[in-house]
Amino acid sequence: MSETPFNLSSESRSRIDALIGRYPTKASAIMPCIWVIMDELGYVPEEGVTLLHEKLGVSRARVHEVLSFYTMFRTEPQAKHTLQVCHNISCHIMGARPLIAHMEKRLGIRLGERTPDGMFQLEGVECLGACGMGPCLQLGRHLYEHLTPEKVDGILDSLKRGVVPRADTDRLVAEGGQ
Repeated sequence: MSETPFNLSSESRSRIDALIGRYPTKASAIMPCIWVIMDELGYVPEEGVTLLHEKLGVSRARVHEVLSFYTMFRTEPQAKHTLQVCHNISCHIMGARPLIAHMEKRLGIRLGERTPDGMFQLEGVECLGACGMGPCLQLGRHLYEHLTPEKVDGILDSLKRGVVPRADTDRLVAEGGQ
């Protein structure tokens, strides 16, 4: 349960309403609507589940099913930047483990942990659907491919300066790009 008030902006609520209108059934808009909440709050609190339940006409259990199935969705507040590194077989073969070790050393945390300043969280995930571009990591909807320690250092340095570096792939297809 969330400890902070649910303050989803009127812009995000309007985006949700517009998304619902784009699908033949309201329930089909569940993932893009979750992204709207994630984009603003960084996670979907229980009040967001209630909003989606009411707007989409789906059960609360259905919203929780989707939230818990996909690794990119969150139900708790997160670090400012959650770095999800694929370590499945393709990325593993292409160097994911040494890359994760480099990131752990650079950030001073282990996989699954958050930096003390709350800036970074490092996670291992099973597949990001980019098997030919490994090793890769996902930051929000941005996918960074063919990673090397040097490329990761550039991404981390950029994020520390407050700049999200240009991704190799952006996953905004669900909303038609933004």
